[in-house]
Amino acid sequence: MSEPFRWMIDEKNEDGPKVQRELSNKLNQTERNGFNYLWAYRARPEQLPPPGNWRVWMIMAGRGFGKTRSGAEWVHMIADTNPDARIALVSSSLAEARAVMVEGESGLMAICQPEHRPVFEPSLHRVRFRSGAQAQLFSAAEPEGLRGPQHSHAWCDEIGKWPLSHDRAMRCWDNLLLGLRLGSDTRIAVTTTPRAMPLVQRLVKQAATTGEVVISRGRTGDNTEHLAIGFIEAIASEFGGTQLARQEIDGELLEDIEGALWTRSLLEQARESGTAPDAARVVVAVDPPASANGDECGIIVAALGQDGIARVLADCSTSGASPGAWARRVADAAREWNADRVVAEANQGGDMVASVLRAADQALPIKLVHASRGKIARAEPVAALYAAGRVRHVGVFARLEDQLCGLLVGGSYAGPGRSPDRADALVWALSELMLGRQMRPSITAL
Repeated sequence: MSEPFRWMIDEKNEDGPKVQRELSNKLNQTERNGFNYLWAYRARPEQLPPPGNWRVWMIMAGRGFGKTRSGAEWVHMIADTNPDARIALVSSSLAEARAVMVEGESGLMAICQPEHRPVFEPSLHRVRFRSGAQAQLFSAAEPEGLRGPQHSHAWCDEIGKWPLSHDRAMRCWDNLLLGLRLGSDTRIAVTTTPRAMPLVQRLVKQAATTGEVVISRGRTGDNTEHLAIGFIEAIASEFGGTQLARQEIDGELLEDIEGALWTRSLLEQARESGTAPDAARVVVAVDPPASANGDECGIIVAALGQDGIARVLADCSTSGASPGAWARRVADAAREWNADRVVAEANQGGDMVASVLRAADQALPIKLVHASRGKIARAEPVAALYAAGRVRHVGVFARLEDQLCGLLVGGSYAGPGRSPDRADALVWALSELMLGRQMRPSITAL
């Protein structure tokens, strides 16, 4: 960033706002319209490239922080000042690179005045800038695509969600580095939500030990003036009060608990978006509370797909509910997802659990399960299913995942709350779908 503009956004400069107003008053409407595109004026300090001789600048921040806009503006800055620049644009897929990095609301096309926009050539996966600089789109799912091309710069978006199978994310990054050999000042900008993935962890470690990686951090709340109130309310509802909120909202990289059966990285590898494929079976699993004033009632919906993969579809758990209330919630979930089985732990309440569920819906296909082993012992074979890639999470289930990451080898629990009731319900659901009768001691069908 050029020094003449840095003072304009310096929060310690008391004269900045006054001078900004005076300058704005001297401009005509056309000049004001152009002034709105001046990123050095509009950006927050942490959205601007840091000083120094860094090689990788990683913006690791919460959702809605303005990461994409920062990356796109940095690319434009490079293209405007270096006609010979050859820039790699790398995302988890070509479709995402185009939809977010190029044509998105904060992408390369949208942040320019119409007469200054670059030319996008979709068939060639290429962006040509007015200066002569060029940017090429690449998919992290195809790391060999970066083996031959040479670049002077790169913008890598959401590396935390780059594909992990066959070590694709790391191979993609290494191939990018090997091809970054044009010009005398090669640099990479990375924009990502923090996730405990190997590549993110590698860069964080390098930032702590070398001067080649510099990290800018930020929170969702830093950008509230540009975010819809509906979005803010939605993420507060989805993640509020969870450890995952520190990641998705506060932009903090969560560390795994030593000895945990589930890790954040393992759960991210299991993440799946979009519509789930047709299911061969759907179950709703219930871990009832001992009393209305006790622990949560864990209610998890899971399905076994025609492809042999189990998918967690919904977390309908509830706190502080009366027996009638949580039973109705189970019945609603069973109807909504067309479940062919409701699996309910009967250690707390025995036949009373079945009676309460029958009162909510007489037609519920109930199966009571009696645990003769502790929660952790039951969870271990289910965690092995995740490690084998046989389970997916269709979306993010913040409170459930916090509990899973608190289950420790050896039988203890270090997660939120007194008891991992959501996690226990998940274990019953996946045991029913994937592990067979021999893995479920003392089952009584009703």
